[in-house]
Amino acid sequence: MKGKARQTAGGSGARQQRLAIGALLGGALIWGVIWYPYRILRDAGVDGIASSTLTYGVAFVLGLLVFRRSLLAWVPSWTLLWLALAAAACNLGYVLATLSGEVVRVLLLFYLAPLWTVLLSRLLLGERLSRAGAGVVALSLLGAATMLWEPQAGLPAAPDHADWLGLIAGFSFALFNVLCRRAGHLSIESKAMAAFAGVAVTGTLLLLAGVGSLRLPAAPSLWLLVAVLGCVLVVANVIVQFGLVRVAANRAVVIMLTEIGFAAVAAWLLAGEALAPRDWVGGALVVAASLFSARMDERPAGCRFDREG
Repeated sequence: MKGKARQTAGGSGARQQRLAIGALLGGALIWGVIWYPYRILRDAGVDGIASSTLTYGVAFVLGLLVFRRSLLAWVPSWTLLWLALAAAACNLGYVLATLSGEVVRVLLLFYLAPLWTVLLSRLLLGERLSRAGAGVVALSLLGAATMLWEPQAGLPAAPDHADWLGLIAGFSFALFNVLCRRAGHLSIESKAMAAFAGVAVTGTLLLLAGVGSLRLPAAPSLWLLVAVLGCVLVVANVIVQFGLVRVAANRAVVIMLTEIGFAAVAAWLLAGEALAPRDWVGGALVVAASLFSARMDERPAGCRFDREG
């Protein structure tokens, strides 16, 4: 009987692992192609700030329904405010970057997040910079320099604002995750809701300040797309969190890096984009930095938000 119970428990655990890995792959697929619906909205006259504000507003409202029980004990705090601001910079930066730049290039620059995580962990959490951490920093910088190299100028320089937006989004993503680690007492649901609210409120303030266009979707089909995107953001957040709390951090990062592959295929099929050889070399270095960063931390990952997610 004990053997059968042990076998049943083992089978259940293996099934949970498969589900968790499937959830992470599903999340990577979503984030790898989510730029395309935003481009459809942009081509219909709804700019990135307005579309992000609308979709994350829908996600916030849905989140109130989905997470209502978990939010009963919710208490406003400065930590949640900083999380909301970091999420706003990450998500708005990512959407605007993928609307104006090459998707995979932006995503590779976004994945410089391990570089910022190492530095922010030293600054905000007091973690010492180990040799492995220094290696992550060096690989990340080398990858960025390779992608941003301008042969004419003879030095690394971001050639357009999409690159800067990708870098800012990645930095903000790292800041959000470091703040998550610092605020371990907060529930995942409250952090997700802070992210949704941060994007919606910041986007609204930017639009009111004259940054971006206030033009709303004109056709019912576009409003339906906004609603679907809002639902997808909530679903992506739920399934990714399900996977992250059940898969070790080093393994989760490897799985989530498939997002770059999904984005590359989608950008090639849907937008006809192709990267230059130096972008692939720089991207390989950035991916290597992400993998080394994962090896530095074997603990289960407890915080990744919607973006990403």
